[in-house]
Amino acid sequence: MTKLSVNINKLATLRNSRGGNVPNLLKSVQDIESFGAQGITIHPRPDERHIKYQDALDLKNVVTTEYNIEGNPIPKFIDLVLKIKPTQVTLVPDAEDAITSNAGWNTEKHLDFLKEVIETFKSNGIRTSIFVDPDTKMVECAAKTGTDRIELYTESFAHAFAMGNKEGIIPFTKAAEVANKLKLGINAGHDLNLDNIKFFKENIPNLLEVSIGHALICESIYLGLENVVNMYIHRLK
Repeated sequence: MTKLSVNINKLATLRNSRGGNVPNLLKSVQDIESFGAQGITIHPRPDERHIKYQDALDLKNVVTTEYNIEGNPIPKFIDLVLKIKPTQVTLVPDAEDAITSNAGWNTEKHLDFLKEVIETFKSNGIRTSIFVDPDTKMVECAAKTGTDRIELYTESFAHAFAMGNKEGIIPFTKAAEVANKLKLGINAGHDLNLDNIKFFKENIPNLLEVSIGHALICESIYLGLENVVNMYIHRLK
């Protein structure tokens, strides 16, 4: 089955909005894993508006499943990842002031830079993934960087699906087929939710992992965190 990695950024945002330590991020992670999630994702940003760099360090000793750290590989981020050595690092080209990730890498333009960064992480035993749009050329260039995986940026699919247009999945299926031929592992994330996740999974061959945060936490407000985690796992089988 496809693994579910829960992005806990929104829990950190909620905590930070009042100061203090409610909700307790470390306890939340332990609970999410006990509910069945197969991974935990964080995306620390330079302004630490949700996940703080100290959170990333503290979670190293708490996460017992797969630990995935996302971010733009600026020097401070690279140093953090090398110190923690998580299961996976996902490289995302987001600007410092971006509200959320909004584009994949131009893997052709940034090929040399990505190759250098990926070699650094892989030489330290960290699995690498590159955030990419569903563009076959970008997937082909991603393979040249030496990355282990790509993460498909799924916002356009989610938007189309919500409008009743299931053909929005087509470029993602094509990108996945190319990735499979190039022996790249496939992850996915951004705006995936309980309504669209099953259809997406069914149309992406060899989808290894999805990273879901905003939707999962919002759905949990109504349905309960344990229930929602298991609803995703059921849809991903």
